[in-house]
Amino acid sequence: MRRINLYIWQLTDWPRFHWDQDKRANVLAATRHEQGRLVGRMEALGFQLREEAELRALTQDVLKSSEIEGELLDHEQVRSSIARRLGMDVGGLISADREVEGVVEMMLDATRRYDEPLTRERLFDWHASLFPTGRSGMTQIRAGAWRDDGSGPMQVISGPVGKERIYYEAPPAERLDTEMAAFLEWFNSVSNADPVLKAGLAHLWFVTIHPFDDGNGRIARAVADMALARSERSAQRFYSMSAQIRHERDDYYHTLELTQKGTMDVTDWQVWYLGCLARAIEGAQETLSSVLVKARFWDHFATEPLNERQIKVINRMLQGFEGKLTSSKWAKLAKCSQDTAHRDILDLIERGVLEKNPGGGRSTSYGLANIRSTSKS
Repeated sequence: MRRINLYIWQLTDWPRFHWDQDKRANVLAATRHEQGRLVGRMEALGFQLREEAELRALTQDVLKSSEIEGELLDHEQVRSSIARRLGMDVGGLISADREVEGVVEMMLDATRRYDEPLTRERLFDWHASLFPTGRSGMTQIRAGAWRDDGSGPMQVISGPVGKERIYYEAPPAERLDTEMAAFLEWFNSVSNADPVLKAGLAHLWFVTIHPFDDGNGRIARAVADMALARSERSAQRFYSMSAQIRHERDDYYHTLELTQKGTMDVTDWQVWYLGCLARAIEGAQETLSSVLVKARFWDHFATEPLNERQIKVINRMLQGFEGKLTSSKWAKLAKCSQDTAHRDILDLIERGVLEKNPGGGRSTSYGLANIRSTSKS
């Protein structure tokens, strides 16, 4: 009988995880089916479209993994950093700060070098890249090393001061060498288990050990992405598990908490993780559709002599523009005057590329024309 208030790492059979094979069988089969369908659709695309789809997925993965932890990164910096590191020929690249570069470096190392062993030193490098200054906000941390619990036990806490709630307490620092050695040996071992299942279990196991002062969630998701890349035998990523976890954040934390306070039966965690993965893969269909719309759009307007400002802003709109496009937003995006922005917009309206949205006056905004209704003959 399990005593109350124990975490799974305190149980005598830790870390001998087990699960109900029948309960997870159907969801595993459905997830694998979606995985195969997506890979097939992506392989049918041309090189440039596949590259564009991957860039979008990787950008979302970096942005949303940080957002889960309450950290908002700049979209254009992330996109530019990824494109540069992968040698992608895309326009409008900007410089990225050290924080963005560090997150991108970790994520690409995990997926691009998925077939190389995951080691203690590699994890230390990832952690150091996340915290290049050795600080998390205002707090000094041990960057590139296991935590030492110098300021007390590692606890996951939320709530106002004086009314904090402890959601989880990790194993003490003196156990980390042993705990992580066991984890890494398992992760790098060859087994008959489905690699997709290994991804979910790796995420749970790593975040339960919580070996670092900060960044454990982001590194756990990178480790899981590495396992997913192994499951597909491909370094290319066309879906974002982090984006889906961000979308389901409440369910994620709830299921994780119940599992970490439960028994070594992790069936419910695995079923949730597989379902989340299937939904992430389904979400990639939206990315694929968006990429195809962009390609169709530029095919349609290929003969129009547009300037660099117009091309830049239109591409931003095709990538998923937040809010409404106004002349002032155009001026900011294109780094030009309000008058120049107005002329650019009027020119595109005359060419049938843009159209006015309903409304007017100061709130006048513009959208891309529906190319299906403006076919050229």
